[in-house]
Amino acid sequence: MLEIEITKPTLLLVDDEPVNLRVLKQLLANDYQLVFARNGEEALKLTESRQPNLILLDVMMPGLTGFEVCRQLKQQANTKHIPVIFVTALNDEHEETEGFEAGAVDYITKPISPAIVKARVKTHLSLVQADELLDSRLQVVQRLGKAAEYKDNETGMHVMRMSHYARELALAYGLTEKQAETLLHAAPMHDIGKIGIADSIMLKPGKLTDEEFATMKHHPEIGAEIIGDCGNSLLLKVAKSVSLTHHEKWDGTGYPKGLAGEDIPIEGRICAIADVFDALTSKRPYKDAWSIEKTIDFMESQKGKHFEPRLVELMIEIMPRILDIKGKFKDED
Repeated sequence: MLEIEITKPTLLLVDDEPVNLRVLKQLLANDYQLVFARNGEEALKLTESRQPNLILLDVMMPGLTGFEVCRQLKQQANTKHIPVIFVTALNDEHEETEGFEAGAVDYITKPISPAIVKARVKTHLSLVQADELLDSRLQVVQRLGKAAEYKDNETGMHVMRMSHYARELALAYGLTEKQAETLLHAAPMHDIGKIGIADSIMLKPGKLTDEEFATMKHHPEIGAEIIGDCGNSLLLKVAKSVSLTHHEKWDGTGYPKGLAGEDIPIEGRICAIADVFDALTSKRPYKDAWSIEKTIDFMESQKGKHFEPRLVELMIEIMPRILDIKGKFKDED
């Protein structure tokens, strides 16, 4: 499953004293996924394999000291970005200076204060998330620049509406605020692959032939190709998943892979219903807008077929918020 389903950041706790690890576990286990190491060598291996979001690192350990571990982490391209907070009984200005020179972002002294530990961890994770968001937005702009040579057949308001519908559905489904925000920013790229389909098909006023529709069904893969290598960007990973899976159907009759049920990522299932709802309730050159009542009837008829039943029920429950969004982002005359 995609990282969108991981709700808790991962912390690596490193200390050669089991009692210290137990104290930190009791303090942090409810809010974070925890990984434990008893020495520096183990810490380096776990950092490489698990890529934690933050490391709480003891200084005085047998074998590699915390300073040496931190220096090695900062010399590796795939671990140098991970913030390290030293947790130590040392209280000497020289030792503290050495820690910051090794690459640490902060110090927590023993015996620890629960409030200070929680505050420092939260602060440094927030800084990491802010950096990731800025990097993700930059990558999106760069990749969409590649798409500028094509022509998109979707209206900007359609994209705005369906992405906000998706956010509301995600929250109603139980996803976190962060996950819902990620989906809000990823959903506008759901049909980006259509810009790689010929205008003769995209702009055709009538029904597509079987051959034309077969060509149209390639647009999810085209979108994934445009988004490209996602690197460490959760936003782009979710956008790529949405592009590939928002035309899959709950009963397995969708495309491009014929996925069914929960094999379809939740972001694809959510965007499918948000996309169809807006398409049906919006006027197009080839059709009038359906009424809300007619659209709801259609969606209910598609429970267990096109759409996950629970998502249909949730969409109806939050319909007042959906209609507020629809009114806010109206198509231009």
